[in-house]
Amino acid sequence: MDAYQAGVRAGVFLDEEIAEELDLELPRVAEARKRLQELRLLSDVADGCPAVPLDPEIVEAELVSSLEISISRQRRQVSRIHRQLRSLAAVYRSTEHHPRENALIRVLDSAADVQRELDLARHRCAKERMALQPGGGRAAHLLQQDLVHTQELLRRGVRIRTLYQHTARSSMATRSYAKRVGEAGGEIRTAEELSERLIIYDRRIAFVPKERRGQEAPGAAVVTDPTLVAYLCRSFEAAWQVGQPFPEPDQAEDVQDVGSELRASILRLMGMGLKDEVIARRLGMATRTCRRYISTLMEELGAGSRFQAGLLVGRREASAEAEGAAHRS
Repeated sequence: MDAYQAGVRAGVFLDEEIAEELDLELPRVAEARKRLQELRLLSDVADGCPAVPLDPEIVEAELVSSLEISISRQRRQVSRIHRQLRSLAAVYRSTEHHPRENALIRVLDSAADVQRELDLARHRCAKERMALQPGGGRAAHLLQQDLVHTQELLRRGVRIRTLYQHTARSSMATRSYAKRVGEAGGEIRTAEELSERLIIYDRRIAFVPKERRGQEAPGAAVVTDPTLVAYLCRSFEAAWQVGQPFPEPDQAEDVQDVGSELRASILRLMGMGLKDEVIARRLGMATRTCRRYISTLMEELGAGSRFQAGLLVGRREASAEAEGAAHRS
């Protein structure tokens, strides 16, 4: 604002005099004059008369007045929208031609419909959100969207608990997300296997996704039946109890422990005779990654085939059980 102050001292704003006083190039002074005129701190140039500095307090009053008028108008619009939509919502819920609204289980085929129901449940949530997120690390843009929603719930005092699979620990984006959620007061753990995705709000409404077909997001069942929701809550609690905090304070120890548990899980599933694709899906990892693990484990076992590896794993487990029984007796 040096140019404005120079103009105030001179009483008028003459580009040449301002440039000479401030030792600036004339184009820069002209640019400053235009900016000051946009801010209404200088009068417009007319009929060859120079620009004159204007009183900032008057400008402030003019600007604030127009903004206050605009804010007042927008507040009236918001109030009108609330009144109209709430009255329409009452009419919508009072009619009998929407029986699905009161159904204890509603199946939504459209991903957009599911998202609207999720947004409504999140908006109404007052106490707790529980979620199972099977698979490995999630895409960064999905994590960012969820972080915004999660932080908003935490600010409202809602308890947040989310369970991922161990393979999510190898994702930098998911680790960063988990750290920020933890710092905000949320709780995240990981487990070996998770069956399906599940989201429960306030122990009263649960979302269970339909089977995915292709790349499009699937629909979901919206469950409000108290018995089923209570069962799903118990299932979540059982998985939560065996989960490990994520992220661990000691990252090196965290990775080592989870890596050992993953290897043991792969050996166990190999011993059951499951195919690579099935093992990968159950452990939430890419099939190619799973095959690399299996190849390394087969070398360690000295097995030449999957069949032989399965036999060796089976013998190892039988031997361990026999030793355990001997110790107990």
